[in-house]
Amino acid sequence: MEPLNQSVLDAVDYRPRPFETKDAGLVREASLDPLIPLITTVPGNGTDDEISKYILGQRRRLVERSGYSFAVADAGSDQALGHIGLWLKNAEQVRARIGYWVGPRHRNKGIISVALDAISRWGLNLSGIHRLELYVEPWNEGSWRAAERCGYTREGLLRSWQDVGGQRRDMYMYSRLGSSQGAVPASHPA
Repeated sequence: MEPLNQSVLDAVDYRPRPFETKDAGLVREASLDPLIPLITTVPGNGTDDEISKYILGQRRRLVERSGYSFAVADAGSDQALGHIGLWLKNAEQVRARIGYWVGPRHRNKGIISVALDAISRWGLNLSGIHRLELYVEPWNEGSWRAAERCGYTREGLLRSWQDVGGQRRDMYMYSRLGSSQGAVPASHPA
């Protein structure tokens, strides 16, 4: 079976692109964040070897056909600022899941809103994907507001949905549907 083909997405000031070795600094920063390693595959307090394995793992998702993992880079400098991914675990049910994080120094700049809109438009144009889902803890207002700015609808609260750091956590469930399913066009933040 052939690997998935991943391209660079057009997202104006920020550019979702495949992870590269030079993105190790961002992954190191994320590994020191108190929350990112709890809810992602970023290693906590990652060593150089663990960080390299993380970056290779992001590329391996294409070979395994499990999804697309993008570093969100500044369009001018190509410096990685965050991560966004589209996971195909439920693709046979015509839906995919999106997850994202931003390096602590780069938060509150609208990065995820731009990247989320770009990956959502792109993902809904993939063959066989008609629904995108994402899950956000209720306290994470910045994350769920970004989802809402990008045309995602909160469908409800999933109680005790996910293990985060050894504790069961509630999650808001959001979805964005393809245009033929009544989705509204996304808007970019000011």
